[in-house]
Amino acid sequence: MKLKHLAIIGSLFPILFSIVLFFGVLISAENDDGGGNYSSSYAGMNLSAEVLKHQPTVEKYAKEYGISEYVNVLLAIMQVESGGTAVDVMQSSESLGLPPNSLDTESSIKQGCKYFASLLSSCEAQGIKDLNVAIQSYNYGGGYVGYVAGKGKKHTFTLAENFAREKSGGKKVTYTNPIAVAKNGGWRYGYGNMFYVELVNQYLTVTHFDNATVHVIR
Repeated sequence: MKLKHLAIIGSLFPILFSIVLFFGVLISAENDDGGGNYSSSYAGMNLSAEVLKHQPTVEKYAKEYGISEYVNVLLAIMQVESGGTAVDVMQSSESLGLPPNSLDTESSIKQGCKYFASLLSSCEAQGIKDLNVAIQSYNYGGGYVGYVAGKGKKHTFTLAENFAREKSGGKKVTYTNPIAVAKNGGWRYGYGNMFYVELVNQYLTVTHFDNATVHVIR
């Protein structure tokens, strides 16, 4: 009887081995897919290859400024700002009071991460839990955080539009981005970009943070 059991087990062994080998190869193939070291969660955000190549540097400085959970947001911002192709890849020179395109690529990413961390801290300090406020403020400047804080603590397109109208003195400019065309026929006010949240959120699935912490800007 024991010999019969051994014979059955012996006959099943090649089948079991084949199954284990198959799944091992499958897992290996999935790990190797993409031809790079990019996180699959970010690669699925419809980001360009030019943006994704900067992911390690974004992760480095996001960690330095305590905002590693927002790497996806930072990459989406980069996609909107430059598509990953400009030298000042996050267009962050102006947040330092410098002329546009003053920073080299790594300095741009470092400053972009630092600036976004400061916006998150400002939101937290003023009781704002809507991530979209920080995102729009990356384009408008920190003054938008205080503006929203006094008007419900939540971003809306109407608030963004009103802010831009006040800052521009009501001056309108043609803007043919498909989002704008669908919204109002293709214009924006001549201050920043009132569609910035919509532009960035094309590449995001999460739009709110609920347990933000105050980030120390070093």
